[in-house]
Amino acid sequence: MATPPVKPRRLKGHNGTVTCCIASRFRPGVIASSGEDSCICWFDLRCKDALFTIDLGMESISCLCFKTGNEDILYASLGTKVMCFDIKMASSWKPLETYSFNKEEINQISFSMKSDFLAAGDDSGEVKIIDTVHQSLYKTLRSVHTSICSSVQFIPWKPWTAITGGLDMKLAIWDFSKGRPYNVIDYGMTEPDSSISTGNAGQCFNPAFVHSIAIPEVDITCGPNKVCAVARGDGVIDVIDLEASLATLKSKSSSLAKSAQRSKRGEAQSSNTHADYQNKSTQLDFSSGGHTASVSCVSFSLFGERGKFLLSGGNDASVKLWDWSKCFSPEQSSCNNYLSLSINLKKKINWLCTTPTDSENLVVCDTTKVVKIYTVA
Repeated sequence: MATPPVKPRRLKGHNGTVTCCIASRFRPGVIASSGEDSCICWFDLRCKDALFTIDLGMESISCLCFKTGNEDILYASLGTKVMCFDIKMASSWKPLETYSFNKEEINQISFSMKSDFLAAGDDSGEVKIIDTVHQSLYKTLRSVHTSICSSVQFIPWKPWTAITGGLDMKLAIWDFSKGRPYNVIDYGMTEPDSSISTGNAGQCFNPAFVHSIAIPEVDITCGPNKVCAVARGDGVIDVIDLEASLATLKSKSSSLAKSAQRSKRGEAQSSNTHADYQNKSTQLDFSSGGHTASVSCVSFSLFGERGKFLLSGGNDASVKLWDWSKCFSPEQSSCNNYLSLSINLKKKINWLCTTPTDSENLVVCDTTKVVKIYTVA
């Protein structure tokens, strides 16, 4: 395992806990962060201080995201609203657009890499898919999550597919054009076979809430594996081969449609969900050197060989760097040796992201008001 980095660079600008950070893919070193102080801070790592601050003077900002292909356009979620800003209009900071389709507090927003859709998951468990071209609600994804929808991401190699996770311990893969799920994984379901566990034995009293989902960009997926990473409340990180899972579901659906009635088809899908999931996922947990408390966030690396590493942050005040792709190598029988780096902080981790640079490439937001910058390799 690599030597932990030296003390981080500290970026100041917020007056409250930092909740989210995002890094530009096309302007290396440019970072935006949001906080409970209702401010967005814009940093350029070539400079000492924040270049500017947007003070919305309202509620805590839960999440930020760039518009795909135009990083001058920034979206921010606060309360039940999503606001859109053009960072070139620094003189006024009047939002270009405001979307108020969600009825409860929004936890995460995500912009599609292949279209002009924006997704917003909220406390009701619903996800609003917003058409940003027509500034209208395109679809509502509902009737799966029975509690808070904590995370939502689009799957870039499947243009009409999204994935959501919630505090009901469910992970859902959606055809959002139809508003229907392809599949739902319930981490709270107990396997009949006691040798199969969907939880972390070392964290058995922590529910397997889904706190965060990460999807690698379509041009950085390693080899044939197109995956997602799931940060869970029981300290486990699931790395799921989505392509294999979707292929299995398609084959199963075709077979069931020919041989069973609708009710029986539902029973067959439910009974096989966990078996299929187990065959196409890898778990990174405390036995691999992982987290000893809830994993709060995950992100694939943009530095070096993009997507090679998976980074995770947790309520154990640590950040882990995983060489995840080795886990899918046919020559490997376990993932016990693929923790590349562990960084210990003093506070719980709220969010993290990476930059496409060789140095100052890890951005960490903990429960303080300071953004921390590390160099990892």
